[in-house]
Amino acid sequence: MWLVYILECKDGSLYTGITNNLERRIREHHKKTTHYTSYNPPLKVVHKEPFSTKSQALKREAQIKSWSRSEKLALIRMASDY
Repeated sequence: MWLVYILECKDGSLYTGITNNLERRIREHHKKTTHYTSYNPPLKVVHKEPFSTKSQALKREAQIKSWSRSEKLALIRMASDY
């Protein structure tokens, strides 16, 4: 299973990524092994969506990354209503 996830970072920004192991990926973000989060450490996972293939997850990640901040926040709010 693959996940698309959105992190809320220390500076208030939203980081979108994919992984097949969220716990490992979060540890990597905290170890500062990724460029963006080495400058903007993640505070929490605010959204995640499961996909059966990496290809599906990559397409959804690209879609979300193309969105404005307000669109991402609307997605997060909508998903948290369930």
